Amino acid sequence: MYRICEKEVLAPNIIHMRFEAPRIAEAARPGQFLILRVDDRGERLPLSLAGWDPELGTVDVVFYVLGTSTMKLASLKVGDNVLNLAGPLGEPTEVSRFGEVICACGCFGIGPTIPLIKALKDAGNRVVTVVEGRGRSFIFWEERLRDLSDELHVVFGDGSCSEPGWANKFISRYLEEGNRADRIFVHGCPFMMMVVSEASRPFGVKTVVSLTPLMVDGTGMCGACRVEVGGETRFACVDGPDFDGHLVNWRTLTNRMRQLVDEEDLSQRLWERRNWHRLVHIQTNCNTNGRCYR
Repeated sequence: MYRICEKEVLAPNIIHMRFEAPRIAEAARPGQFLILRVDDRGERLPLSLAGWDPELGTVDVVFYVLGTSTMKLASLKVGDNVLNLAGPLGEPTEVSRFGEVICACGCFGIGPTIPLIKALKDAGNRVVTVVEGRGRSFIFWEERLRDLSDELHVVFGDGSCSEPGWANKFISRYLEEGNRADRIFVHGCPFMMMVVSEASRPFGVKTVVSLTPLMVDGTGMCGACRVEVGGETRFACVDGPDFDGHLVNWRTLTNRMRQLVDEEDLSQRLWERRNWHRLVHIQTNCNTNGRCYR
């Protein structure tokens, strides 16, 4: 059992949780993930690591509430336990002195971007970060990103800021203006990672995306997380989660992620009907800053 020691609602349907997991915290590296199971009837849920503290023995995740498993997790309180946390899993992100680096992130992808920027800066890189959101309420940890990055650009899809649009539009414009980028890292939903990869493709800048599709064991045995990269079948759990976004077959990945949508919808409706009282905690136990308490 792994205890929740902190919980915070960061943005609409986006939650940060911190768990007591000393052994994972000791071994974690940027780019890795863990697999969580809420209870003995829960699915195994891959979540990118958003931070860790070896001294305190804690690990952090940021997740979007979408589906039964994340809804179950979101309904838990500080002091509650989850049944399983396995990790750190996957290959750490390759961090070297690339030179000029762009980190693009949005939604739950802001979480794993934080430790990556730290590692890239420690390696001597200049980091330009672009974070996207549908509007101001969807942006969180902005000051953390600003403090860590050499430049921070915040773009809103609703056009409510000085840099309207999305991360892919920013990157196209940034590179068209002659700015240099030696490597691009992207964390966010699959669609966001796909369109950013397409934006950088004409400029030939290697673009690394982080894929955590449906998984079961997380050790390469089940094949549920297979993805086509450069015409070859790779397993996101052991070969990834990082892949070259220009080589990913996004069509097949999207189709695989949608193959159980009907079953997922049914599962969510049934769980909501039986557990509506647990969902009240998400709205009622948070103050105006979004911080949740027991």
